[in-house]
Amino acid sequence: MVDIAEVTAAPSPDLLTPDNCAVLFVDHQPQMFFGTGSGDRSAIINSTVGLAKAARAFDVPVVLSTVAAESFSGPLMPQLADVFPDQKIVDRTTMNAWEDVNFVEAVKATGRQKLVIAGLWTEVCVVLPALSALAQGYEVYVVTDASGGVSPQAHEHAVQRMVQAGAIPVTWVQMLLELQRDWARTETYGPTTDVVKEHGGAYGLGIVYAQAVIGAHAAG
Repeated sequence: MVDIAEVTAAPSPDLLTPDNCAVLFVDHQPQMFFGTGSGDRSAIINSTVGLAKAARAFDVPVVLSTVAAESFSGPLMPQLADVFPDQKIVDRTTMNAWEDVNFVEAVKATGRQKLVIAGLWTEVCVVLPALSALAQGYEVYVVTDASGGVSPQAHEHAVQRMVQAGAIPVTWVQMLLELQRDWARTETYGPTTDVVKEHGGAYGLGIVYAQAVIGAHAAG
């Protein structure tokens, strides 16, 4: 039952904000992309960089991690590394990032309880830390379009498994706009629309058109 007297114009505490979440990028590496077959790999790269720039625009803490970078999987993809040039990358031997002490300490250092995770492959390097974080009390959000599995079925089943355990599926644009949430927030209006214009496809072109025809402050 809704108590009308208690209804206010206030956001849900379940929403992601720049102050309550951290973004974890897990194993966006060449060898992992070579084995990704759940969707267009260029689209996954675009979504991953869009997510990274969204985190940067709102000063959301991030954790970057790789697995066996020097012996098998290769370096973190340069488009992602370029967004955070001064960020330390946690390299691991464990497929489950949550079994690596340095990774977990980096997550704890963010001080955030809502974890937004993206990575390759969904069925291994995303699902394992997601379930592990959920088991230790974190809220987990999985950026499905910035993640990929070895097949559509592998990706889909991994997402289903995480959702059944309590994780929340989101997309990178959804997260970006949830962080902005009000076009009157002028301090992040420009950075938000810049990210959309660079990585938002037709939506980004729509903003270019609106700003050219309507004016520079046309809402996204």
